[in-house]
Amino acid sequence: MVNDQLRTVQTPEGTVCYTLSCKRVKNWNLRVKDRLVLLSAPMRTGGAAADEFVRSRAQWIFRALARQQSMEKLPLEQLPRDRCMRILSRAVERTYPLVAPLGVTRPEVRLRSMRSQWGNCHYLQGYITLNMALASCPEPLQDYVVLHELAHFLHHDHGQGFYGVMDRLMPDWKQRRKALKQYRIE
Repeated sequence: MVNDQLRTVQTPEGTVCYTLSCKRVKNWNLRVKDRLVLLSAPMRTGGAAADEFVRSRAQWIFRALARQQSMEKLPLEQLPRDRCMRILSRAVERTYPLVAPLGVTRPEVRLRSMRSQWGNCHYLQGYITLNMALASCPEPLQDYVVLHELAHFLHHDHGQGFYGVMDRLMPDWKQRRKALKQYRIE
């Protein structure tokens, strides 16, 4: 059973309106999504305790809200699939030579409209899937996503080895990742 209530709390930073969801969970989970502040808390959590928790995280909440507000929407033209494939295949052509000497076999490229990912890697099956929306992004960001997926053929998780490969092959990948975060997939 979930008990949702809309609450408002005053903080030194300003007023925070949030939705409190009391659930069968052990931990508090505060998130900002689509400019909404959401708090999941254990079933017997009282409103005063929830308000105090939100008040203690007010600076983080306002930073997250400002970051979301400053994000521009990805200029999705809804490019035709064949055009997306041409654009993203060129990104693979640009980045594959970086991993080829490391023994990565050139993967098949598949496209999909995805809501929460720019790409994913199916290393056992030998293909990567790229979000069609990526074709509307600048080339350096396309290259970052493609290399990220290709690096998974070498390191399947996001461990130290994976990031070591990214650091070696694309030293500015962190800046590219940060730039990609200004775009939202819708």
